[in-house]
Amino acid sequence: MREFGYHRASDVAGAVALLGADPEARFLGGGTNLVDLMKTGVERPARLVDVRDLPLDGIESTADGGLRIGATVTNSDLAAHPDVRRRYPALAHAVLAGASGQLRNMATVGGNLLQRTRCGYFTDVTKPCNKRLPGSGCPAVEGEHHNHAVLGASEHCVAVHPSDMGVALTAFDAVVSYETTDGPGELPLADFYLPVGDTPHRETALPPGALITGVTLPPAPVAARSRYRKVRERASYAFAIGSIAAALDVRDGEVREARLAFGAVASRPWRARTAERVLTGAPTDAETFAAAADAELAAARPLPHNGYKVTLMRNLVVAVLTELAEDNARLSEETGR
Repeated sequence: MREFGYHRASDVAGAVALLGADPEARFLGGGTNLVDLMKTGVERPARLVDVRDLPLDGIESTADGGLRIGATVTNSDLAAHPDVRRRYPALAHAVLAGASGQLRNMATVGGNLLQRTRCGYFTDVTKPCNKRLPGSGCPAVEGEHHNHAVLGASEHCVAVHPSDMGVALTAFDAVVSYETTDGPGELPLADFYLPVGDTPHRETALPPGALITGVTLPPAPVAARSRYRKVRERASYAFAIGSIAAALDVRDGEVREARLAFGAVASRPWRARTAERVLTGAPTDAETFAAAADAELAAARPLPHNGYKVTLMRNLVVAVLTELAEDNARLSEETGR
């Protein structure tokens, strides 16, 4: 590990100024991803700017009925917050599925969004990797790729984004707030992650030196009827091989509104807008759910050893949407609406 300096920031402006003055510095939140990458030599910061003590650890309702989540809120506090559990249950489910209790106690919302891929070629500095060393190649295309991307990838990179939280936030149109030396800014999460294209080393649209200060969830009544389902290779804390955040609003057996986002299938959380369009106005039956999944997955371009993900995601979409439709029907019976 490279020797590095350490500074504990006391205010947002000071933290941003420190990073602006030193392009080799990195912000440190919980450190659950960054420190691991420093140990392997993937990340080699000259200085760490600790932001854990900044006043960004609150969760509060917005004036329009949404939710504002500070960047240093821990995953544990996010998953346990009553407003998150009641109004955006899929987000709470995703966080609880994402890591062990010890990691959730340390990991932060801002850091979760910025975590790097777990591709073995990326984390092994003895191997080429376009994400780590642009122009060196992507050995996963011809090598080990059973858990790599089937959507939105390119010949330059087929790695997937590991965040569970990010999938749920994507489904509900979250907006990321940040601060730079030029002032504050915002990015819809839909625009936050860049398409992989031929520049996989450029992962987000954040300006250089930007500090994430929070995430805002706009009001979404449909989110109260949502869930997150994660499939993994062992029944313990592991990264997904496929996941889904989904919500349905059903009236009289017809889908009024649908929200869908996929995880572990692309370089970023994948908003399934094609599937949402197929679902809207359609009946809540297995045929409709399968058609929605097929429409979204028509763009999939699997590699020789990860084609199973297409079938897995199709089955996952049908199963989760069926459960949500049954929940909606049961609620209608109980309320008489």
